[in-house]
Amino acid sequence: MSEEIEPVASGFVARYRERTYAAALGPGPAEAVLFSEEAQEGFEPVSGYWRAVVARASLDWLVLVRTVGAFGGEPCLVLDVSEENGEEGLHIAYTGHSGMKAEALGYWMVDHGAYEVVVPREEVVSLRIERVPVPLSPSRTEP
Repeated sequence: MSEEIEPVASGFVARYRERTYAAALGPGPAEAVLFSEEAQEGFEPVSGYWRAVVARASLDWLVLVRTVGAFGGEPCLVLDVSEENGEEGLHIAYTGHSGMKAEALGYWMVDHGAYEVVVPREEVVSLRIERVPVPLSPSRTEP
């Protein structure tokens, strides 16, 4: 594994009024929620942080940031970093297309067609951070 890539959890990030914020989709299909650790104009305080609901069209950009890699020659998504008995591991989800391969690699089924496992960090290779652009105007098929 490259020492340069630090696995991160998946999440949305948005650019709004020349600042970058953690974000979430919704509550409506054309809206996003922005989160800040400090007070910002138009943000309301909520349990130790501030949030604002804005129109997605008012954002400069919106992306999904996620860490991906490969385990056992198959693609995976890093869900979390864990530590047990002083050993760092990665909680990963299988993103390939064969349940049989996933089970052969030691993944467990968490839902129909969804497989996860925690493995030693060094067993996940080709780690990279992806930034997947999200349209600022939602499609009709988007929830």
